[in-house]
Amino acid sequence: MGFLERIGFIETEEQERERLAQAPQGSINHYLATLPETIPGRPQDRLVQLPWKPPRTEQRYTIVVVPFQFHGDSLPEGIKEERLPHKRNSGSWDCIVVHSDHPSYPVGGHRICVSAAEIARGREIDLTVALAHC
Repeated sequence: MGFLERIGFIETEEQERERLAQAPQGSINHYLATLPETIPGRPQDRLVQLPWKPPRTEQRYTIVVVPFQFHGDSLPEGIKEERLPHKRNSGSWDCIVVHSDHPSYPVGGHRICVSAAEIARGREIDLTVALAHC
């Protein structure tokens, strides 16, 4: 546990899981609550395989993205500051799809917006290892 978590400035992983689990059953956030955080820190410009497997979908898909631009969550109107603890992995990332077998997310410059919570539960891809298997 990091310093900012210990002093209550940001959510712990467990608090984030509890918050995500409050989303409706069958939603992406509810599913993400069942997965551990695997990519700490900023994922910008890193290859990330998103967690697309059952029970999220009936079929397993492989979607690899490169997050390039972050967008913070908006606060409700009239609220100037987020209450403590700040949400862990809040906001979203604009991403470029670099590999996909999902019919809705083709490769070739296709861009998608992915929640920071989803990216944090993805799997970082080491390009040197991936290219060695080609």
